[in-house]
Amino acid sequence: MKNIYKHIATTLKDLRQQKGWSLDKAALATGVSKAMLGQIEREESSPTIATLWKIATGFEASFSSFIEEIDAESNEAVYRTGQVQTIHPDDKKIRVLPLFPFDPQLNFELFVIELLPGCEHLSPPHKDGVIEHVVVVQGSMEILVDGGWHKLSNGEGIRFNANQPHGYRNLMPQAATFHDIIHYPKAHSSHEPSSLEEF
Repeated sequence: MKNIYKHIATTLKDLRQQKGWSLDKAALATGVSKAMLGQIEREESSPTIATLWKIATGFEASFSSFIEEIDAESNEAVYRTGQVQTIHPDDKKIRVLPLFPFDPQLNFELFVIELLPGCEHLSPPHKDGVIEHVVVVQGSMEILVDGGWHKLSNGEGIRFNANQPHGYRNLMPQAATFHDIIHYPKAHSSHEPSSLEEF
């Protein structure tokens, strides 16, 4: 796996080139400032998970395309110990691991996400038609949907439309781990950049 910041920068550049967007147009589509997008492309700044979600949503690209490379022909799981990604220092209490990066035939991606004690992560709305399935596999956590926090324990899950503000938090003294399946609508573009055929 190449340096994640270089991978994010390359993916963002490829997306802009494929769409023929200027930084101004990309900023308008994503809600992320032109200055920040330029810094990310030049590897001068690393985006938070929330910012990366805004970029992925604006480009109608999968989130996992920014953080993981896979062989497009492979059906193997990519879950390997030690490959958890900490994308930004501000996100040090949340760890994200693509278990199954975006599948363009099935239109979903699956993450293993670990929330350390005290973590509260808020996510911006995704595009209409994006649905998340959250299943807790260790510990207890709370999830923000429909304007309220709902507690989930090991073995419990929830499905919700992700075109709304939502979030995850861990108020317990132990870490919580959950699987997050993100299903995109059929019209969704996976964005498998031409220069990143492995992904």
